[in-house]
Amino acid sequence: MASQGDMVERLRPVVEAHRGRRQAPVRFRPATWHPWLEPYGVAHVLGLGAMDATSMSGDRAISRDDLAVARQALGDDPEGLRDLFVAVMIWGAGIANGRGPRYTSVALGDARLPHVLEATCSAVRVGELTRAYNEFSVRGVGRSFFTKWFATVDDRMPSASVP
Repeated sequence: MASQGDMVERLRPVVEAHRGRRQAPVRFRPATWHPWLEPYGVAHVLGLGAMDATSMSGDRAISRDDLAVARQALGDDPEGLRDLFVAVMIWGAGIANGRGPRYTSVALGDARLPHVLEATCSAVRVGELTRAYNEFSVRGVGRSFFTKWFATVDDRMPSASVP
């Protein structure tokens, strides 16, 4: 079995090959997320992105560019990182992943979350992806979502949005 470090190295060419590709914004339904986020005081994150004018259900759309703008606007204090994490979870889940709100709520209730977000953000920004991968341990969040977190907090290429 390959080590996690080997896996990260194998993923680098894939990331590079897809850098610059554009993905359509992801639709999400604020009404579905609100009851899961409100107890943690983060329902304001549901205002990110843009209203989906075609939606009868009040859907919004959030893009990778929205995440990059949020990364800069929210800052690196614990609340800013938490809010950015919630935005990443919303973007990652969209409408198709009905478990996203519940798992995000579980993560928000994990006392380790602030430390993990800060530590992994710092590790990613200095290029220590293996360390970030090894340090991300929060209830409710598996690698398919925490790697989205890594891509979002990576600010090493100022002209690029989320890779």
